[in-house]
Amino acid sequence: MTQQLNVLQVSVSDLHFDHENPRLAEYGITSATPEDEVLQILWDAMDVRELVQSIAASGFFPQEALIVAEEDGRKIVIEGNRRLAAVKVLLAGDRDGERGWAIPELTAEAKAALQTLPVIMSNREEAWRFLGFKHVNGPAKWSSYAKAAYISTVHKTFGIPLADIANQIGDRHNTVQRLYRGLMVLEQAEREGVYNRENVFRSRLAFSHLYTGLDYEGIGGFLNIAPKETETDDPVPKEKVKELGELLVWLYGNKAEAVPPVVETQNPDLRRLNAVVANREAVAALRAGEDLSKSFEISRPATTVFEEALLAAKRELTTARAALSGGYDNSIELLKIAGTIATLADDMYTEMERKTRPQEKKSRITE
Repeated sequence: MTQQLNVLQVSVSDLHFDHENPRLAEYGITSATPEDEVLQILWDAMDVRELVQSIAASGFFPQEALIVAEEDGRKIVIEGNRRLAAVKVLLAGDRDGERGWAIPELTAEAKAALQTLPVIMSNREEAWRFLGFKHVNGPAKWSSYAKAAYISTVHKTFGIPLADIANQIGDRHNTVQRLYRGLMVLEQAEREGVYNRENVFRSRLAFSHLYTGLDYEGIGGFLNIAPKETETDDPVPKEKVKELGELLVWLYGNKAEAVPPVVETQNPDLRRLNAVVANREAVAALRAGEDLSKSFEISRPATTVFEEALLAAKRELTTARAALSGGYDNSIELLKIAGTIATLADDMYTEMERKTRPQEKKSRITE
């Protein structure tokens, strides 16, 4: 891009939003979406109001030139859509309060200064390294879905290998490969007809659940998924497509069938789902309608469950013992409960001792 850095002043009325912008793709933007609707989305979802306040107070910084591509005779802003939106809002105002936006009034001089904006003319192929660095691995990160969509566009449109994309934008953590594989899995599910992202139960698809989960051993094994370094459009083998559909419903629910997702957060829900799908009995329980928590308990090794329960019982009994003097009111019911606990503890200790020292004469040990 070094030979393209001549900064031009271009009229705002000649500048158009980028309908192919990966961030906007998350909101169902198509080439037919009116610019007013794009503006509303940018305002509602991408904090344009903050830029409005900043530009109203300080003007448009000339160092922050927009990057523009000439496409079909139109000047498309491929970098700087939020800033363009802020300027359009400031120039148009909201005099009738139709949108309900709080827009500062500008002086005639300030409005005149915003009629044109600094622009660097480029094109998508020349600009992808800069945009990838800035928004995938740099200071102004997009959402994980927007990053994946952008990586896919660069990879497929310009034929750039994923490893080269990662190298160009300084990615040393395989983020490019992981995001791309996640998107390919989602698209494969839609092609195979086992999931439709329009049926996501919540208002937005939490893409990070998917691409993060695919790295987990249990989920990866459940799908027998291809390694992230493999550049394939079909990372899930045919015989696992049914499981792919199940996984996506567990992650995102199915609005058409009023099925909510079982995963709300990555910690602990996603890790619990990872353990569940690695255990045949736990998967059967989840498929049968048990909730994630109960299915997870089924998946856990008995040794872990036993140890954690024993330690938890010790903690609770220690607390009860410390509060005994002031907290016990001579209740017979509480005394019966304590008796039951003592009996259970005695039985358990006897059994544990028998298993630990089967040939020895009984002699209780303590901590």
